[in-house]
Amino acid sequence: MLQYSHEVQNMCTVAKGPNHGPAPIPEEGKWIKSYQISDISGLSHGIGWCAPQQGACKLTLNVKEGIIEEALVETIGCSGMTHSAAMAAEILQGKTLLEALNTDLVCDAINVAMREIFKQLAYGRSQTAFSEGGLPVGASLEDLGKGLCSQVGTMFATNTKGVRYLNMAEGYILSLGLDENAEVIGYKFVNLGKMMEAIRNGISPSEAFEKNIKTYGRYDEAVKYIDPRKE
Repeated sequence: MLQYSHEVQNMCTVAKGPNHGPAPIPEEGKWIKSYQISDISGLSHGIGWCAPQQGACKLTLNVKEGIIEEALVETIGCSGMTHSAAMAAEILQGKTLLEALNTDLVCDAINVAMREIFKQLAYGRSQTAFSEGGLPVGASLEDLGKGLCSQVGTMFATNTKGVRYLNMAEGYILSLGLDENAEVIGYKFVNLGKMMEAIRNGISPSEAFEKNIKTYGRYDEAVKYIDPRKE
């Protein structure tokens, strides 16, 4: 039972006027007044970072009526975080949003990503806010593309020696093409996701490697080529 202070007990009652409930939020093509966790649906993303900020997590959840039906956990920058992601993926699916928010997801970065995605969904800022019926379970895999590999950009640079492209969204960088001014004008890469997919389908590793090498930019016009990891 609620307990009231002596001062409140001696107050007279004043009627409450406004009683229109919460403001509606957009959810999967509908305007919903969210009173409880089961009122929330949508697919969205959250970005989190760990306390020393040496690693980050991108978390994608597909929520249907408050239940997490799909989770995609992508991490970068910390080797231990990849193992934490494996555990978080085991934990997340089947939980309500509130359960997941109050569950130890093993890693600071994943916990922060959960907090951020909770806020997105609670305020109706989802990728599917205006998509009728939302997206089917499995939709998050579209972010990975063919071969189901995370898109990772990895660049290194020094004031003395300049820039080195190591990974692009397209794949693992094999060489950089430089012009007469020693500026990067293109690169050659191998799409690891497609290469591994080909190997799984029976193509030899060497053939799969060669078939998935491509170039970007004015690579063919370069006057010099360098291995960004050695030169």
